[in-house]
Amino acid sequence: MYGFVLTVHIIVSCGLILIVLLQAGKGAGISGLFGGGGNEAVFGGNTTPIIIKKITTTMAVLFMITSLFLTVIGSKLRIRSLAERIPPAPAETQQQQPAPTGLPSGAPTENVPVAPSAPTQP
Repeated sequence: MYGFVLTVHIIVSCGLILIVLLQAGKGAGISGLFGGGGNEAVFGGNTTPIIIKKITTTMAVLFMITSLFLTVIGSKLRIRSLAERIPPAPAETQQQQPAPTGLPSGAPTENVPVAPSAPTQP
């Protein structure tokens, strides 16, 4: 059931994107590019045919319905999201060693002479 609704949802999503991109806006055309738009009144005010508006409305309603169904079915099946499937990062096993005393914290520690330690008495 979940797979079927998901497949329908993906098809409706792609169809909705295509049908919206096929529609011409109110300022479509060369005259709309420069701020005109006088040709819309000459050729008629309705640029989008009625059938395209109905298809767009139907696909938008189907998109909303499938979205709700996927949410309800997903919560009942307790489907984990992709973010929950990522394993946690391993803890750092190496501790960062502090900089030797007498040097600034950002100073390089390479080739720094180390003072000899005092011999210990047994």
